[in-house]
Amino acid sequence: MDEIGVKLLRAGARLPQRASAHASGFDLYASLPDGSVEVRPEGVRIGTGIALEVPPGLDAQIRPRSGLASRGVISFLGTLDADYRGELFVTLRTLTPEIHHVVEDGDRIAQMVVTRLADVTFAPRDELPETPRGGGGHGSTGR
Repeated sequence: MDEIGVKLLRAGARLPQRASAHASGFDLYASLPDGSVEVRPEGVRIGTGIALEVPPGLDAQIRPRSGLASRGVISFLGTLDADYRGELFVTLRTLTPEIHHVVEDGDRIAQMVVTRLADVTFAPRDELPETPRGGGGHGSTGR
């Protein structure tokens, strides 16, 4: 099993954890020294109070929580690089100005999914093999 090192940067900061035994993501928690922050349509950056040591070969992605997204509060997708050692921040925004959402210290604000990186190279080609789809773009395979 791989291990990701975690440094707690503030009192009350929490380790990422799964909400259920079969969850693919690890919940990330707000660490707010001032207690709370209002989320706005233009977005607000929220500290988690943790720094991570993601080993090379792993990919840690920050994704929205479905419970917040269903209420019109989303986090921006993000990737945590293996050589970054600063605090992990999550940017949250509301989809419209009519949505009012306040994040309190300790609230679950996003999830982190960890996967293995594919070790690939890119090879230039003059031509690519044909497929039934061909160059059909967005929506070309159905609704």
